[in-house]
Formats: sequence, C-alpha cells, structure tokens
Amino acid sequence: MKGVTFHSLVLINTNREGSERMRVNIGRLVALVILVNMFMATCISVSRSFRPLLHSSYPFKTPKRLPKSHPCPLWSSSFLFCLHKLHKSTSITSDFCCSSSQSMGSEAKLVPSEDKLEENPLLQDFVFPPYHVVEAKHVRPGIRALLAKLEKDLIELEETVEPTWPKLVEPLEKIIDRLQVVWGIVNHLKSVKDSPELRSAIEEVQPEKVKFQLRLGQSKPIYNAFKAIRESSQWEAMTDARKRIVEAQIKEAVLNGVSLEDADRDHFNKIEQELEKLSQKFGENVLDSTKKFEKLITDKKDVEGLPATALGLAAQTANSKGYENATAENGPWVITLDAPSFISVMQHSWNRSLREEIYHSYITRASSGDLDNTPIINQILTLRLEKAKILGYNNYAEVSMATKMATVDKAVELLEKIRSASWDPAVQDMEDIKRFSKEKGVKEANNLSHWDIAFWSERLRESKYDIKEEELRPFFSLPKVMDGLFGLAKMLFGIDIEPADGLAPVWNNDVRFYCLKDSLGSPIAYFYFDPYSRPSEKRGGAWMGEVVARSRALSRDGTSSRLPIAHMVCNQTPPVGDKPSLMTFREVETIFHEFGHALQHMLTKQDESLCSGIRGIEWDAVELPSQFMENWCYHKDTLLSIAKHYETGESLPEEVFKKLLAARTFRAGSLSLRQIRFASLDLELHTTYIPNGSESIYDVDQRVGKRTQVIPVLPEDRFLCSFSHIFAGGYAGGYYSYKWAEVLSADAFSAFEDAGLDNDKAIKETGLKFRETILALGGGKSPLEVFVEFRGREPSPEALLRHNGLLPVAASA
Repeated sequence: MKGVTFHSLVLINTNREGSERMRVNIGRLVALVILVNMFMATCISVSRSFRPLLHSSYPFKTPKRLPKSHPCPLWSSSFLFCLHKLHKSTSITSDFCCSSSQSMGSEAKLVPSEDKLEENPLLQDFVFPPYHVVEAKHVRPGIRALLAKLEKDLIELEETVEPTWPKLVEPLEKIIDRLQVVWGIVNHLKSVKDSPELRSAIEEVQPEKVKFQLRLGQSKPIYNAFKAIRESSQWEAMTDARKRIVEAQIKEAVLNGVSLEDADRDHFNKIEQELEKLSQKFGENVLDSTKKFEKLITDKKDVEGLPATALGLAAQTANSKGYENATAENGPWVITLDAPSFISVMQHSWNRSLREEIYHSYITRASSGDLDNTPIINQILTLRLEKAKILGYNNYAEVSMATKMATVDKAVELLEKIRSASWDPAVQDMEDIKRFSKEKGVKEANNLSHWDIAFWSERLRESKYDIKEEELRPFFSLPKVMDGLFGLAKMLFGIDIEPADGLAPVWNNDVRFYCLKDSLGSPIAYFYFDPYSRPSEKRGGAWMGEVVARSRALSRDGTSSRLPIAHMVCNQTPPVGDKPSLMTFREVETIFHEFGHALQHMLTKQDESLCSGIRGIEWDAVELPSQFMENWCYHKDTLLSIAKHYETGESLPEEVFKKLLAARTFRAGSLSLRQIRFASLDLELHTTYIPNGSESIYDVDQRVGKRTQVIPVLPEDRFLCSFSHIFAGGYAGGYYSYKWAEVLSADAFSAFEDAGLDNDKAIKETGLKFRETILALGGGKSPLEVFVEFRGREPSPEALLRHNGLLPVAASA
C-alpha cells in the first residue's frame, strides 16, 4: 500500500463578558489608543459561514456554511460546521474600520432609527461587527443602501477596468468584501439569534442581494479582463497564488453564467434566485420542526437510565417552558430533538417506547404539514438539474465537481471501495449487538430496530471497554478543554491564545472572544466561540465561520495586512445549575474539529484574500485540518492535559485513556457505512435521479440504504427532509468530500506518528512544518502540491484504514 499515489488512493478511500461594566481609567485609555492605532492598519470585515459538519461515533446524526463534522457525520455534534459553502466568487470580505467607542464592545450603543441611514449599524465603520445592536429593523434599509453603493462601484470598475492587479483584482475584492461583511453579520445572526422579524427582513432583501451577486458574477468586462491577464506576457511571472485566483475567477464566472445568451441568462438568474430562497426555507423548516417538538415526562420510571446531566438539562428545559419547580431528581422533564437531549435518550433511556417515539420524531422532522421539506427538495433538485443543463453539464454533480479535486467517477469509486471494506465489519458489529442484548435477556433482542442500536451499542461499549461516557463528563469541563486545546496549539504551531472578552461586541452573553498572538506577542488573528445549545433561536450542529479574511489590499496603512477573524459555533450541553458545561468525549472532538477549520483561516500567510485561509481551497480538501485536529483527542499527553475532574482536579486515570484508545475503532465499519449512505445518496440525487420521474427521493434513499445499511432504512424515514448539508449548505454533489479529505488528514497525522508522538522536539518541528504548509498556504497552491510539500510524497490511504481498524479488510479486498 505504501506506493499508492493520490490518484490511485481515490480508488481505495480517498470575566466572560463580565457582568461588571468596563471602567475607563487612564490605563484603559492608553490601551485603547494603542488598539485603535494598531487597527488603523487592519480593516476588519465579515465573511460567510463555512458550513458546518461533523464526526462522531454516534450511530445516527445530522448537521456544519459550513460547510464538517468528523467526517462531519450527519449525526455528529459538529455536523453543521461544515455546512456552508463559500458562495461562489461573490462571497468574500469588506473594508470597514471603527471608532474607538465602537470597538469597546458592549458599552457602545448604536440605536439608529430605521430611516436614519447614517446611524444604521450595518453601515457604520467598525473593526469588529456590531453584533450587539443589529436588529431586524436595520436589515432592509441597510442592505438596500449598501447594494446601491456597490452597484455604483461596480459600474465605475467596469468603465475603468484594466487587465492588471491594481485596476482589476483589488477594486473587485473591495466590492465583494464590502457585501460579504455586511451580509455576513445578518446571516450569522439568523443562525445564532433567529427571530420571525429577522427572517422576514432577510427574505425581503435576499432577492436584491442575489440579483447583485449575479450581476457581479456575470460582468463581462471583469471576465474579459481576467482572461486578458491570463493571456498576457506577465502571466508566467505571476505568483502561484495569483495564477490560481485568475483561473478560479474565470471558471467561477462561467459557472455563474457569464457566457450565457440573454434568454438563457435570464432563466439561469431566475433559477439562482429561487434556489437561494428554497435553501433558506429548507433550513428554517428544519429549525422550526426541531424546535416544535417537546416531550413532557412526569413519571420517574420513564426517564430510567438517563444520566444526571441529561436529567438536569431536561429539568432546566422544563423550567424554561414554565414548569418553575422542575428538578433533575423529581422532574418534570422536557425532552427535545436538540442534539444533547436527543442523543442522551437514544443512548441511555431504558424506556424503549420513549426511544422509538423520539427516534421517529427525529427522522421525520420537516416532513409534514406546513413545514414539509419534500416539495422543496423536489424543486431544488429540479432547478439544479436545469441549471446544469443550461451550463452544458449532464447533471448537477458535474457542476459541483468542476471546482473540486475529484470527478464524479472517482468519487463513486472511492465510496464503493470504502463501502466494500466496511460492510463485513458492519455486519459483525450488528451480530455483536444482537448477541450482547440476548445475553442480557431483553425481549427485543431478536428484533432489534433502529431505536435500539445506539442504546445497545453504548451498553456493549461500556461492557467491552469498561467505559461509561457519562462518567467521563466531569473530567471534560469546557474551561479545561479549551485550556488544553490552546496548549496544544502553542506546542504545535507556536501561538498563544488569550481571552479578549470585552474587546468585541457579542450576540449572546455566553460567547467568548479570543486573540491569537505570535511568538513576539503580536496579534495575528481573533475568533469568537459560541459553545452552547439554544434550541429556541440557534440552528443545530456546529460550524466555523469566516468573519474576515487576511488581506493586503484591505490594509489601512498599505503595509500591514488586515488580520483574519473567525467564529466557532457549537451546540453542546450548557452549564446546569452551578456546574460548568461538562462535555461528552464526542463534544470534545467536535471542538477540536471546528478549531482545525479556524486555524486554517487564522494562520494563513496568504495576503491575497481571494485565496487566503479556507478560500480557494478545493472543497474536497477543506476538511483536512479539521479532521487532522480530531486525532489529537487520542494523543495521550493532550487528552490527559484536558481531562481534569472539574471538582477535585484529579486527572483522568491512564487506564481509562487506554480504554478510550482501544474503543476508538468500536463499530468503525457501521459508522463508515453511515457516511457512505449520505455521500452515495447525495451523488445519486445529483447524477442519475430524474425529478418528478417514476422514482421518488425516498425510493432512492431506500435503494441506496439496501447496500449501505445492515438494517434497512425504515419506510417512513424522512431523513432527507433534514439533510441540511446538501439542501441548505454547500455540500450538494460533494458530501463525499469528508471521506476524500479524511485520507489526507489521516496521512498528515501519520507524519507526527512517524516523528514520534512522545518526542516533543519532533512534534514541534513537524507542527511548524504543518503550519507553514497546510495552514499557511491556503488556496494559493493546489491541495496536492501543498500536501506533498508537507509530507514529502503523495497521500496514501493506509493511515486512514489503520486508524479505522479496516486495513486488513481493505488490503485483502
């Protein structure tokens, strides 16, 4: 296997914002002056969310614009992270700077009236977005005023454009950036602080925003100028990064319809408008149907088996619903379909009928009544196929693959190789669960169904490895986990991460703000962290989002590049009572995953913002850093540094660590098949499926399920109605990317294994090399070139197969 190249591997598997108000004294004023002066050289703006996605060992999960979850399994806590796709070439950043009062965060109060544009917070100059004061009433006038200004800027650019970097790329970048920073604020708030008023405002102005994006993406003067650069004498002397930007802009313009004739272009634009609207509605229906479900339980017998943390959360939820005297011990309890609540029931409840009810409610979300996503899915698939045909492609998957490393055929081959390698182990997983449940003498042992698998898998895992996940929670308090994560980042990449609460406005009191500093103590990036589930206003899953990208062109002083800013959003168990957030091991993995995405955004050294950080990286390689970081959760020194009992400070016993390590490949075949189902279903719907034909979308799911699920998909399963990755995010025709990138990430981590995971000096040296290549180069080089620069060779699937415990099976196959 060692000689396998990347091309052949595809065939195998490819404080706290304190309640205390800031006191302004002389020292603070001096610090403020320094801060303002520093930022005069670094304009900050906002960018789109990176879909978020996830990885987890839990058998059933779903969402991460962003765009991954471990492989960002549809069911993993990091699902959403990876849920959003960089929206074509129109999704980039903007040049705003702020006054000192605005940078002071929660003390700055901007309360403009709707008709006073000069006071609208969306139109103010700022360093950090004014999340704390933006309201729905600001969206309509703010976005419309912005679009009017950008239209004028675009007309001026088209009239004066020349095929040079200063006369084409830099002014274009500023237009794109300005739109993305403002729309990014609005879109982000919708994800974390949803309300009917905000939805209505966005829905009203979104068509106008999309219209401008299409106008920009179809600009022939800009398109022709990029082509002229490529054909000019200066082309050969250009940097790799600039060449990739030019090539990408030309390709994106074609995919945006720039070459279409008038009638086709008008039809194309109508399709784009409708797709944007449908995707938004799809996501809203998923959120609303999740939020709508509540199961009130008053009898203690019905919550038997639920751990203390789950009971505490259920009682806390009951309190929020008006049951003021609810307690963890005596109830009443309210169960929801939000991940922390849902997963606890599926894994730990001895009440089989409750598990069945919750499971059915979960897999049928957004599939009936006013919230039914079925017609929306059919419309989306119909329009995507029409779009592909207009652009000259056979199907939408080909459109998706046009900007990826893989082709449809290679992606299909990859999935089949993994499926065949995983099938026998998955069958054995099921036999093990059946045998175990029979040994326990339960009557359902001979007829296990979907709502039994997670429960009995957890009991088997506890028995086999003597590990009870809930008993580990006290060792994983959020503050300790973050300290350990930041310590790891310092060791690997030579950076310091410090709290900076109060420096930037936030959208919720639970949000933390951090500053990254280099070895000299100079700021190099910032990020927000929003950790807890808020089902009434916050979408599910986990994701990393770009707030602003590193940019030379958007420097205020012409020398210092604008610094990158990110946000990380999770939906983990919130603090209960006086206890901190006590995390499951899967939630720990999720934070490491999203932080990997954030690191690639923040540690980039690309000064061309169009290929800075995560931008310009082929979609099927973008999960490399996130999946790479998950491996460190199984690194002894790292895990033991974060696993400290929140009350006693006791370290996690080493024997428990060894059990966690041994349990890493537990049910690996089943979990792999789960991902293969999602990826295969995605490709089927975007290649061979004919909308409104003889086969329904659920028929396709049933057909795919027969070869990817040991237990057939239930006839009533409507998982597709909440498959936000491909219907409300950026993974349409690209969900296979998780597996593709997993090959890269596992092989990248194997470089540290080769160097010696117990050799601090070697780890630091390898970490620095990883930073200078994978994290620093962004989209300035092709992913394969970047990987070879780090690893010294092309990727091999061996590390992934070994990590998953599937190497012997795959090798024999």
